[in-house]
Amino acid sequence: MVAGLLLLALLTGLLGLVLVVSARRIPADAITVVDRLDSVLPHTQCGRCGYSGCRPYAAAIAAGEADINQCPPGGDEVIVALSQLLGRPAKALDESFGLAGPPIVAVVDEDICIGCARCLDACPVDAILGAAKFSHTVIENECTGCELCIPACPVDCITVTENTSQLDARAAH
Repeated sequence: MVAGLLLLALLTGLLGLVLVVSARRIPADAITVVDRLDSVLPHTQCGRCGYSGCRPYAAAIAAGEADINQCPPGGDEVIVALSQLLGRPAKALDESFGLAGPPIVAVVDEDICIGCARCLDACPVDAILGAAKFSHTVIENECTGCELCIPACPVDCITVTENTSQLDARAAH
């Protein structure tokens, strides 16, 4: 028993040492650059940029692995903000990642919904409310318009529409 505790203490110490050494290898300003880049992205988590979400895309931009013009939901507004943060010239959206457009929101036709709950797992921001075998609905203020719920639905009861509340919020800024 004592030998087991000593082994556990030794492994914990080694893991701590590894963490300290690796933390020293990451420059502090690199972390803040990713944070700043991530803060201007729209957080739709749609994956259209080629990354699994906005933070991985921000990290790829900071590492020089991705360009600043790969975010269709953010459009020109995000491209300009990213270019200013990085001191790079702005460029047009790379339309191979999709087209920019107004903010959108998913809408569930509750008369058609069969309650399969597949959309619940597909939503990266938990904006769909419901349970298995019950009709679902979208929490409009939480929906980012990523459209990932649409292919998950076997009865095509989900559509998207312009999100007027997000348009009004943008106009107020």
